[in-house]
Amino acid sequence: MKYAKLTVASEFKVGKTDDRIYGSFVEHLGRCVYGGIYEPGHPEADENGFRRDVLGLIKELNVPIVRYPGGNFVSGYNWEDGIGPKELRPRRLELAWGTTETNEFGTDEFMKWCKTAGTSPMMAVNLGTRGPDEARQLVEYCNHKGGTYLSDLRKKNGSAEPYGVKLWCLGNEMDGPWQMGAKTPEEYGRVACEAAKIMKWTDPSIETVLCGSSSWGMKTFGEWETTALDLAWDHVDYVSMHQYHGNNDNYLENFLAKGVETDRFIESVIAALDYVQGKRHSKKRIDISFDEWNVWYHSNGTKFEKWSEAPHLLEDVYNYADVLVVGTMLNSILRHCDRVKIACLAQLVNVIAPIMTDNGGKAWKQTIFWPFMFASKYGRGYVLQGLTDTSKYDTKWYTDVPDVDTAAVLSEDGEELTIFAINRDLNDDIVLETKLCDFEGFVPVSHTVIEHSDPYIKNTRDSQPVAPSEKKELPEIDGRIMKTKLGKMSWNMLRLKKVK
Repeated sequence: MKYAKLTVASEFKVGKTDDRIYGSFVEHLGRCVYGGIYEPGHPEADENGFRRDVLGLIKELNVPIVRYPGGNFVSGYNWEDGIGPKELRPRRLELAWGTTETNEFGTDEFMKWCKTAGTSPMMAVNLGTRGPDEARQLVEYCNHKGGTYLSDLRKKNGSAEPYGVKLWCLGNEMDGPWQMGAKTPEEYGRVACEAAKIMKWTDPSIETVLCGSSSWGMKTFGEWETTALDLAWDHVDYVSMHQYHGNNDNYLENFLAKGVETDRFIESVIAALDYVQGKRHSKKRIDISFDEWNVWYHSNGTKFEKWSEAPHLLEDVYNYADVLVVGTMLNSILRHCDRVKIACLAQLVNVIAPIMTDNGGKAWKQTIFWPFMFASKYGRGYVLQGLTDTSKYDTKWYTDVPDVDTAAVLSEDGEELTIFAINRDLNDDIVLETKLCDFEGFVPVSHTVIEHSDPYIKNTRDSQPVAPSEKKELPEIDGRIMKTKLGKMSWNMLRLKKVK
């Protein structure tokens, strides 16, 4: 039997989690909006066309913010197209994804949907084909109380009260040549600075997110962050990062190691942020909005009819191995909660998403629904600086990959401790010995597992083989040492409560 050790102490805290790390993303892409969150005429649709079955699953995930309307889509989007009488809204060629956008669903519908879903909007503005003026006009439309043309237009369109959108993305992936209106870091830094400046003049209460590099692999990574951030420093609050992991070479051990890359990417972005802060001798600290992350590779090469409406596009059907990679990404976000303040699982429904639907039919939970749901429910509070001592392995891309990946979260009231533990080993169970340094009176109350012998098995509308279960035998505690068997290739959640 292999062993690993984890040491946790309540006094050694990384920081307190921001609830917004459990955000998600809705883009006008494929069937995320049309046929996903919105489908008038569906048996489960409410009076606004919002699918109640989908809303129920979203509420299980307890998503506090949702980023909208893109994504690549936003870089060619005229926000005015999506307001006012639906019969007067223009149909547009959507160049980011090669589809036709009907604009039946827009800003006003999204705000109403957020309220129904119990979440808050995280809006993105178009800094690709448009600029600062259109951005500040959207802020005025959404947030100004009344007495101006745009705020009164919002009232005319059905919302007497301001939407109060507090979080704004300054474009999307502006470093990418695939982006409409892509820019150099100097070009982007200047336009982002001016946009953020007048957006905050319009509403001083908002926060803004500067576009960071689209991925760690971009040639301009690092230079982009430091250049754009230096130019826009005084008017921005966060820098974004995006990361997707794939398994295109079908090399399972390498795929399961991808969480190591997430750690390195986050730490590299932190280094860039701290460099600019030091260079400017600034007291201001800028943190991270990890506003696109997920596994994405199953749907690569999807074919569809160009200029069609809401085609089946990027609909990854997730397998069991994806559960473990998503779990390690969540652990990485938790371990860096002192700097990662916002994170958005991309996306929410149908498009690389935890929820899948049939048009006119059922909605169901993909495999990755489960680790996200449990982290969102139990991973809020104070993340502890756990020390993990475990065996390691090498792949062709990575060295010293820990067999056991962990994150520990103490509830705000100090009464509950949750440990997320993933065993990457494909062949062996591992006994995790957890040293509870100062948790007198804490006892294990549950051991939740997600495990399956087939890493490639998937959930479908009719079959859900990948689902959580509860271990009947709880971990043993001897003094301050808790021993837990982690099955080979398994996701685990250990919960302890203080006995009074």
